[in-house]
Amino acid sequence: MSLHLHDTATRTTREFHPRCDGVASIYVCGATVQGVPHVGHVRSGLNFDVLRRWLQHSGYDVRLVRNVTDIDDKILTKAADAGRPWWEWASTHERAFESAYDRLGCLPPSVLPRATGHVTQMIDLIQRLIDKGHAYASGGDVYFDVASYGDEYGRLSGQRLDEVQQGESLASGKRDPRDFTLWKGAKPGEPSWPTPWGHGRPGWHLECSAMATFYLGGEFDIHGGGLDLVFPHHENELAQSNAAGDGFAQYWMHNAWVTMSGEKMSKSLGNVLSIPAVLERARAVELRYYLVTPHYRSTIEFSEAGLKEAASAFGRIENFVRKVVDRTGSVEPSEVSEDFARALDDDLGTPQATAAVHAAVREGNAALDRGDDEAARAAASAVRAMTGVLGLDPLSPQWAEDGGNAAYDALGEAVRLVLEQRQKARAERDFATADLLRDRLQEGGIAVEDTPDGPTWTLKDG
Repeated sequence: MSLHLHDTATRTTREFHPRCDGVASIYVCGATVQGVPHVGHVRSGLNFDVLRRWLQHSGYDVRLVRNVTDIDDKILTKAADAGRPWWEWASTHERAFESAYDRLGCLPPSVLPRATGHVTQMIDLIQRLIDKGHAYASGGDVYFDVASYGDEYGRLSGQRLDEVQQGESLASGKRDPRDFTLWKGAKPGEPSWPTPWGHGRPGWHLECSAMATFYLGGEFDIHGGGLDLVFPHHENELAQSNAAGDGFAQYWMHNAWVTMSGEKMSKSLGNVLSIPAVLERARAVELRYYLVTPHYRSTIEFSEAGLKEAASAFGRIENFVRKVVDRTGSVEPSEVSEDFARALDDDLGTPQATAAVHAAVREGNAALDRGDDEAARAAASAVRAMTGVLGLDPLSPQWAEDGGNAAYDALGEAVRLVLEQRQKARAERDFATADLLRDRLQEGGIAVEDTPDGPTWTLKDG
């Protein structure tokens, strides 16, 4: 089966055909850097990181652009409330977002453009729209004329033209309340750039169209982002880009929300779980497992119990691979299973792909139990290959640096000292002490197994 992806625009799951053979071009809407990133913010980056990894594994040269919105009403408001320069506020939180992506194992994008660095491209796009009769200047602002685009407007989101509400304040210069802002005229104390229509700053929708086409061309393969961006943001991106003459994205992919108590996680709801706070309670690899193993189009209802369950599930994978390494030596990644490949080719079916990983772990543990080290080693190699695609390889240096493997290694040294004492007691026929040491390990969550080659240990589930 070849890769099929669900396209929001056509509401169908379509076979993926890139515009250029062997090359996959992706634009992902990144962060509006107004505050500290929370779990809901980073899900999109993680989901599209898995897509990027699978495309690379499948032989594609992937060109992924993830933007930074570093000029926005919310940024200006929050910076002013904090008494800090807007550019310093944006830069501080951009670093926080990039740190979160890095800690959660996202591969760096091909390019990470900032909106403020692409005003020239935005001005050019506005001029093209004005020249084609799809935009107009009024009182220092510039607006997109939605009616001029006709019945095509609403194609992505399913909005009816006569029911459109942009969510913008009603400006006196608008010809039609459905029109949306491309350029905002300068206000006292706000940052601004010179244009043929006066000083001002860009509108949000304009920024992404300009950056996407500058780096990927007028037509590219995939545009991704969160479900909450379908309207108005992505609908307006599509309208202004098509109206200017660009084919724009050929596939539109949207990940679902992370919710709490059934509501979308957002700052306004006051139910934010920041990445730094969550990583005080879970390892980064465990949080990544929690966020990438559900299907990207399914809602995640965040809970501490769910996070703990994810940590336990990942622990079973990690313990198996570590056990094989301890018994047989280094294990290198091999090939993914057919079930795993079939799952990811079916619109990134990560639940089924994860099930294939756990099936290989069960087979490998059974092989260890019967003393078939070769079969166990083969299973561990496949597990490393599959978890590598998901960004969850237990032996990845990424997670060693995160402290996961380092903590395991430190625990291993302590356990081995106890096992040496136990072996010494058994050699001296002091079985009471040997049993006591084993029981103490059991109480601490360490399972000990005596084998012809000596004792082995693993973390118990739960």
